[in-house]
Formats: sequence, C-alpha cells, structure tokens
Amino acid sequence: MSRRRAAEKREILKDPKYGDVVVTKFMNCLMYDGKKSVSEKILYGAFDRIDGKNGKSCLELFAEALGKVRPSLEVRSRRVGGATYQIPTEVAPNRAQALSIRWLIKAARARSEKTMEEKIAAEILDASAEKGGAVKKREDTYKMAEANRAFAHYRW
Repeated sequence: MSRRRAAEKREILKDPKYGDVVVTKFMNCLMYDGKKSVSEKILYGAFDRIDGKNGKSCLELFAEALGKVRPSLEVRSRRVGGATYQIPTEVAPNRAQALSIRWLIKAARARSEKTMEEKIAAEILDASAEKGGAVKKREDTYKMAEANRAFAHYRW
C-alpha cells in the first residue's frame, strides 16, 4: 500500500442490458482470465432464470439478496503489546458491497448444481430468502464480532 496518496477509484461503466453499476461489479468479480463475455452470459442467464420468481424482477431480487448478505460488523486483527486481538469494527459501505458480492459468488461456486448459471440463480434466490451459504457467512462474521466485543476498546 502506497504511503504517498490513496489510489484513485476507477469509474465503472453501467451494465449495457440493465444500466446498473452493481451488476457490472458482480460481473467483474465473476470473471476469470479477462473473459467478460463468458461472465456476462452466465449472469444474464441466471437473471433470466430468476426473473418473475416471487413476483419480483431479477434486479429487485438481486438487490435484495445483496442487501441481506451485506455485513454490518467484521473483525480486524490488531497487535497490542505482543498479543493479537480480533477487534470488531463497522464495515464501510463500499467494503460491505464488495464483501457481499464476493461471498455470493464464493457460495455459488461451492454449490452442487450443474452449471454456474444455475448455481448463481439458486444462490441469489436463497440469499433473498435469507438462507444459503452467503447469508451463513455474514452471520458467522457477525457472531465473531459479537464474541470479541470485549476488545472493542482497542479500536482507534
């Protein structure tokens, strides 16, 4: 990490089909080896599968799923006098969004469905219903932060 100045944020273009920046971020995290067209096909296919389920559009379900996976607290390691403590801290909005995207993709990849399209569609539906691997990860992170609340006074 540079000590001189903070890295400048690059502007992410809106998604061509839905006109949403978050969809583009999700697509970029899903991508392997720079093959954006493949990740685009996967995500659009997953959106086609979940469109109309629960009486909502695919973007509404996607936003709802990301909102339910988004963490509010996390633990950070801090070294104080030779001992390392796990200190609970609040999560910044940008980081919370990045974590929720990452957790959704990781949980989808761990699923047992046949294609990645099916995996992502199922994980988005599960997350919007507050179940699935990504929601479990958020709950585990929150429990870890709550368990280490005694060390919150080391935060600065």
